[in-house]
Amino acid sequence: MRACLDACVLFPTVLREVLTGVAGLGLYDPVWSERILEEWARATVKLGSEAEMQARGEVAVLKAQFPNASVRPRDGDMARLHLPDENDVHVLAAAIRGSADVIVTLNAKDFPRQQLAHEGLRRMSPDEFLMDLWIETPAAVEQVVREVHATAQRMMGSDIALRALMKKARLPRLGKALSV
Repeated sequence: MRACLDACVLFPTVLREVLTGVAGLGLYDPVWSERILEEWARATVKLGSEAEMQARGEVAVLKAQFPNASVRPRDGDMARLHLPDENDVHVLAAAIRGSADVIVTLNAKDFPRQQLAHEGLRRMSPDEFLMDLWIETPAAVEQVVREVHATAQRMMGSDIALRALMKKARLPRLGKALSV
């Protein structure tokens, strides 16, 4: 399966680490464009200039880790596609160019399911997407989540319950499933 990751699921660190961690295990192939990665890096500006520099470093790491993930949307697709927010057309065009099966996004209203279906795509929230992967390969997803949880606790210098961390990362269903 191929999944186009919208910038909004790359910006929160824990969410990105879980999504790319399971991709690193081969559970799916990620797809993005330079513009998606740039949107992610620019979104960190509100956290300060150091955050943007760190994000740009993380972008470089992702590009090296997933060299086939980056696609360049075709101009023809960019011209013919329409979405409620025209600023999101590039994400749809990247998904099409990358032969993605799904767009993983938190922006449901900007990616109407019917319009995506015309292009042979589905829209899923990261929680839905990761829950599906967990149902298919629970041990692999649990391994990644446990590693991300341990790293988050080390970086924070304190304990945080797995379920609370997953909820904060906008993965409440996955957090609940793994906390049972």
